Amino acid sequence: MEGSIIPNTFEHIFDHIALNSANDRYLVHASYFEIYNEEIRDLLAAKAQQNSLELRESADAGVYVQGLTSTLVKSVSEIDNVLQRGKKNRSVGSTLMNSQSSRSHSIFSIVVECCTTDENNNEHIHVGKLNLVDLAGSERQSKTGATGERLKEATKINLSLSALGNVISALVDGKAHHIPYRDSKLTRILQDSLGGNTKTVMLANAGPADCNNDESLSTLRYANRAKNIKNRPVINEDPKDALLRGYQEEIARLKERLARMSSPEAEQRSTDVANSAAEVSLPKIKEEPSNRHDERASLQKKLEEEQKARMETERERRELQQHLVEMEAKLIVGGEIASNATKQEAALRKANQELIAKRESELPFSHRLLTLHPSCTVCTSVR
Repeated sequence: MEGSIIPNTFEHIFDHIALNSANDRYLVHASYFEIYNEEIRDLLAAKAQQNSLELRESADAGVYVQGLTSTLVKSVSEIDNVLQRGKKNRSVGSTLMNSQSSRSHSIFSIVVECCTTDENNNEHIHVGKLNLVDLAGSERQSKTGATGERLKEATKINLSLSALGNVISALVDGKAHHIPYRDSKLTRILQDSLGGNTKTVMLANAGPADCNNDESLSTLRYANRAKNIKNRPVINEDPKDALLRGYQEEIARLKERLARMSSPEAEQRSTDVANSAAEVSLPKIKEEPSNRHDERASLQKKLEEEQKARMETERERRELQQHLVEMEAKLIVGGEIASNATKQEAALRKANQELIAKRESELPFSHRLLTLHPSCTVCTSVR
């Protein structure tokens, strides 16, 4: 596959939605923040460098960042725009080793909520969350030449990486009675990503230069410990804090109100009231020319009030319809977000992935075959 990990991740998410049943409803939202000098900054906020957010914890949502911007997205291009917008606000600085060195850890979170319907027409909501974490590299002051603010940033980075290493070691060690998640904001935020209902993958960036040999070995040992984390995740089904649930309840409420306003009984009542007012008032005005001026004015006012009430009801109905359209537009329907060409491309990518996985699974078998029968030759073709 072409492209890097994050763009391919975006494509995989929306490919999955495009190829799913049209009965499924999806809600995808993304957030982007960084931890700079142990301060949490919302990279999607208008003034990302000036805000500092707080961590909170609840029984339903777990550990979360209060006040964090969450953006609804419906396509690969939309979610990529969110990523690029946040990147512009990242904290970077110049050191002797890198002119654009990351001075913070960043976390790009994608939440996918799906509502499916079983054979009994019961709805079930599943929620998945993907944290794409960019860890700033540990630094040695002797190599980076960091001083002043840069040195302070490096100290905070190294402390949080050390805390993360301690958490990983405690998780790998089955005898540990305490996991030190609260030692840093990084480990607190990643608590569910490390030891919760999750799968954890760490990608290590190691350079081949001899002068960085010690750092490369340390990085590989660090990643190897993370590799040994063993969790058994299960599907998050019908969580109480699912945003999709609130959207569906609001859509159902709007449809119910519109149905009441558009029902034959409601329309008949409105027509009867209007006809009754006309039948009562017009004859009086015509047949009793000697009526006092104030009585005619009262009848005319009643007609105007009835007309105003009907106009107000129609305006409210149009507003409800517009709100309903806006709410439904935020949901993604399985199979609807892609054209036929895009669906074919997604199916082709999926078939290619399955072919690669099949070849990888057959590779150990070929090795076993050669071990048992040294005279045999196994040929594989790569296209």
